[in-house]
Amino acid sequence: MRRANVAPADPGLAELAPDQRVRRLELTVTRRLNGLLHGQYRGLLPGPGSEPAGSREYRPGEDEVRRMDWAVTARTGVPHVRQIDADRELTTWLLVDGSASMEFGTAELDKRELAVAAVAAVGFLTAGVGNRLGAQVLRADGVRRFPARSGRTHLLTLLRTLLAAPRPTAPGDRPGWRPPDLADGLDALHRIANRRGLVVVVSDFLDGLPDDPGQPAPWERTLRRLAVRHQVLAIEVTDPRELELPDVGLITLMDPETGRRREVCTSDRRLRERYAEAAAAQRDQIHQSLRRSGATHLPLRTDGDWSADIVRHVHAQRRLATAPVGPARGGVA
Repeated sequence: MRRANVAPADPGLAELAPDQRVRRLELTVTRRLNGLLHGQYRGLLPGPGSEPAGSREYRPGEDEVRRMDWAVTARTGVPHVRQIDADRELTTWLLVDGSASMEFGTAELDKRELAVAAVAAVGFLTAGVGNRLGAQVLRADGVRRFPARSGRTHLLTLLRTLLAAPRPTAPGDRPGWRPPDLADGLDALHRIANRRGLVVVVSDFLDGLPDDPGQPAPWERTLRRLAVRHQVLAIEVTDPRELELPDVGLITLMDPETGRRREVCTSDRRLRERYAEAAAAQRDQIHQSLRRSGATHLPLRTDGDWSADIVRHVHAQRRLATAPVGPARGGVA
């Protein structure tokens, strides 16, 4: 289903010049995340490294004695060890889906706008001295590549390109042309992301899903290969109308990837129930593919508070990184 018009998330944003839109987006992201994230929660990638991040009580058999924080131990009378954040000079690679299915939304944001906000948040959370950010952007006219570079100017250039990217043309306007899909983008990313780092994929993950839920998605294999070398974060972007239909009478649904249309009467309660069931099964299929690939899953909705969702994800990853090592546990999606 595709909407005719989308109200911008910020009144008047669509009327602003591209540079003004980027500046507004930067201010929105930095202010919201700065107000919710503090200290050790600022980083997106937790783990061992060299940056001080406070102290905690010593765990016999788990912690190394050379990490003892003797000052805190002497002050409290309880053995403590130093906590450290992930090393600097992190290389982050982004794959941003700009396919036709991302041109949809029925809330304050459309999926494309939410994807740009997620990219801005990732750029803000991975910024640091020596850190670099590279990207592959799937667009209607091909793949736009950004080499891994550091600095605010590089991030703003990427955001400006995402906001100004051409909208996908109607199917059939370019006979014989097949826009690049998610599997193509992941394959290209796998070839260039040689140094271990962080890979972030921002998409609705609808590309090429097989009808048989038991079959893997075409992008799953490459995503799994990326997860062997890198930490992979899959940011899934969805809209509420992709999950359930409202009772609004007769409507025309269109597949934005193929152009196929179908008229349905949403007054039929059973039809709405079947739609919701099929949508839930489709989302479960995506979640299972992401789980099998070894990627960390961060779902964002166009009708949700995306900044709060990102903050919750950062806090959850921090808790997992500092949790005591115990008996073997099941994986976490």
